[in-house]
Amino acid sequence: MALHFELVTPARLIRSQEVHMVVVPGTEGEFGVLGGHAPFMATIRDGDVRVFASPGATPEVISVEGGFAEVADGRLTVLAEHATG
Repeated sequence: MALHFELVTPARLIRSQEVHMVVVPGTEGEFGVLGGHAPFMATIRDGDVRVFASPGATPEVISVEGGFAEVADGRLTVLAEHATG
């Protein structure tokens, strides 16, 4: 089951794509999100978001600074204060 991933900053939409899995640097520890994940919200810390396009793929790494993550309805939205990568 695919996961729709969006990464947004106040300046612009960085990514909007279907992926296999995303690992997010949460303030209480990293968490991975796959399609079908239970809904929740979390704050994120400065670190790297790792985006896996398919199972076993090498992840794309995007550095983020602060913000929030929301998982709902087969989608992960990361609202970051700043992102590079």
